[in-house]
Amino acid sequence: MYIEDKITIQVATERHATYVAEICQVIAESARIRGTGIAKREPAYILSKMKDGKAIIALDGDKLAGFCYIESWGKDKNYVANSGLIVLAGYRKSGLGKQIKKAAFELSRVKFPEAKLFGITTSLAVLRINHALGYRPVHFSQLTNDVEFWSGCKGCINYPILESTSRTNCLCTAMLYDPEEKKQQENNQVEEKKIAV
Repeated sequence: MYIEDKITIQVATERHATYVAEICQVIAESARIRGTGIAKREPAYILSKMKDGKAIIALDGDKLAGFCYIESWGKDKNYVANSGLIVLAGYRKSGLGKQIKKAAFELSRVKFPEAKLFGITTSLAVLRINHALGYRPVHFSQLTNDVEFWSGCKGCINYPILESTSRTNCLCTAMLYDPEEKKQQENNQVEEKKIAV
């Protein structure tokens, strides 16, 4: 849990169901304002994320400040995405989005420690946050091939681009965090230090 200036960031549960309609509205409004990006999400979908302990909510007292959820993909649930990141207008440019995304990243690593974490976004802020968490840009072919994930993009205005390229390209940037790759990098750094000494 992260608390700063009365804002609490925590794993959302069923008791946060009263925020579902507002979360869906903010997601839709954010997509409309940007003219791209976040696909529309139905209230039942957001509520299921809360019930499954797969969402992060930021509250300023009892007022919604931000939200993000996680979803697992692939036959073996070996890909995980942190999606639907929103920060309400009065809380933007405060670092709150970064804290919510970090909490979602940590929750993903606990629930799916071996999974590759990935995301697709058109948001420069999200690209920067993902990079700081250890994600790297990749080609779409390195992401999940789970048809259900890609069908979630249907609510985005850029879906025709994705469809016309057989899911190999879009306006979004694909990013990936591979725990096995990170482990190998850490091992290499240890070896380099031993050699330097």
